[in-house]
Amino acid sequence: MTRLPLRPHRLAGAVVLAFSAIASAASAQPKHAIAMYGEPALPPDFVSLPYANPDAPKGGTIVFGEVGGFDSLNPHILKGRAPWGVQEHVLEGLMGRSWDEPFTLYCLLCESVETGPNREWVEFTLRPEARFSDGSPVTVEDVIWSFETLGTKGHPRFATAWAKVARIEPAGDRGVRITFNTADRELPLIMGLRPIFQKAQWEGKDFAASSMIPPIGTGAYVIDKVDPGRSLILRRNPDYWGKDLPFERGQNNLDEIRYEFFSDSNVMFEAFKAGATNVFREYDVNRWQTGYDFERVRIGEVVKSEIPHQRPSGIVGLVFNTRLPVFQDWRVREALLDAFNYEYIAQTQTGGVDPRIPSFFGNSVLAMGPEPAAGKVRELLEPYGDDLLPGALDAYALPAGDGTERNRANLRKAAKLLSEAGWEPKNGVLTNASGEPFEFEILLRQGSSLSLVQDRAIVDMYVSALDRLGIKARVTSVDSAQYRERTDRFDFGMTVYQRALSLSPGNEQYLYWGSASYDQPGSLNWMGIRSPAVDGIIDAMLTATTTEDFTAATRALDRVLTTGRYVIPLWYAPVSRIAHVKELHYPAHTPLYGDWPGFLPEVWWWE
Repeated sequence: MTRLPLRPHRLAGAVVLAFSAIASAASAQPKHAIAMYGEPALPPDFVSLPYANPDAPKGGTIVFGEVGGFDSLNPHILKGRAPWGVQEHVLEGLMGRSWDEPFTLYCLLCESVETGPNREWVEFTLRPEARFSDGSPVTVEDVIWSFETLGTKGHPRFATAWAKVARIEPAGDRGVRITFNTADRELPLIMGLRPIFQKAQWEGKDFAASSMIPPIGTGAYVIDKVDPGRSLILRRNPDYWGKDLPFERGQNNLDEIRYEFFSDSNVMFEAFKAGATNVFREYDVNRWQTGYDFERVRIGEVVKSEIPHQRPSGIVGLVFNTRLPVFQDWRVREALLDAFNYEYIAQTQTGGVDPRIPSFFGNSVLAMGPEPAAGKVRELLEPYGDDLLPGALDAYALPAGDGTERNRANLRKAAKLLSEAGWEPKNGVLTNASGEPFEFEILLRQGSSLSLVQDRAIVDMYVSALDRLGIKARVTSVDSAQYRERTDRFDFGMTVYQRALSLSPGNEQYLYWGSASYDQPGSLNWMGIRSPAVDGIIDAMLTATTTEDFTAATRALDRVLTTGRYVIPLWYAPVSRIAHVKELHYPAHTPLYGDWPGFLPEVWWWE
């Protein structure tokens, strides 16, 4: 279960400990929490989440900068662009996640959760005190309507899990029971995280239509002021129904969360320097090292914090759209990986400070290694031998250059692979047997940047290298709205790609790279994977009953994705870099996931 840190020396111990329990069949009795494997770390009488400060003062304002704009206030539909904060702070699910455990949920809107022996059903019992922000009670009818509406009219990401629901029905006055038609241990947890809407608010309205109607939620914040496309202000609700729950102690400390929208990341940074915003996540390590010598830092008004984490690297880089014939041969993709002069680009852009992403689940116990597949991992892969590419079963590592600007050896390797795939240079242009030139479009979003660097500089260096091979790559920059529209319908050859991955991957993997999402508009399967191996291994992940089997399945998936040559990986940051005003503070103990949703601004405070 996964929109991007504990200290490295604690990685093996903390993560292995969290995964160490072997799952046992859940007995059918109500509990305060549910874990994917084993038992929740916190007992029923816990005081607060371990990374929250229960004594944190209330008050203050945090002001974020965001690139782009918004034209909707519903983040759970395909149409429109909604601010991230509405999803995180206005709406709640039946359960809430602890970011100090790989995948454990604690009761929030529900007071208890109960599952069948094999998690073939789940039953939630609502808290009688649960309320929407207008003071009306949360009812079983609201919950059932929300699940059905999201599954049928919401964003396509909800449809996969909804298709596995056999029926949903009331269970007494305050209970909701969901029965599943598919063996999938994650489904009860997924349902626990579904946002709950107020049914009465949407009577006579089209839920799927992009709208500026402020949703009535149950969260700690309400929408206070909206300037469409320019700013959004959320105000902490002093009458928030859940403010005294142990789960919420030390959370939701700031009186106001404000989002200011800017045309591009450079303008947003200048606004932060000038004091228009008071917190800034820095993705450019080079700027972090050299670009913070401005007055607010020198006088101590702004401080720089580095937040470590133990989450997987995820994938950040340039993705191939394999729906296009030009990218369907793996040898072509391998050649273009060779042509990407990573060592030189990393040195020029970041000084080579951060490590390269070795695989999709790099930096974690779920990652493949460079050695040949063995043990349970190999057992999972071998039945799909005909679907696997070189390296999936054998040793594999990303191509490495010599660090020079010309990258001659790797370009020679690339030319040889391209020739094997039927592409030969003619008058300086690479062509196939039909005389068609090798050309494609690289789509970029105006004003944006990769998670860690400015994307245009990287692409320009890459285009120059491709030109030496006779490949014509044209670069097109479009605004945020066009970019969203084009990527939703997979209208690109190559583009910037980023997927954050967690220590508890689950059903979202189908949406990222499952075959069913290949032609589903709005899916995150931008590379166009259609692989029986990927589908089968995701199935194995979701039906695993032990930590060992789950880990083996994820490592197998990592091998198939990485050796599929779908993405040219860049680098990842083992820490999050956050500049903020000195009045903003965070707890000394940071969660397993570090700076992820649930950390900033949830457990920060103003003092």
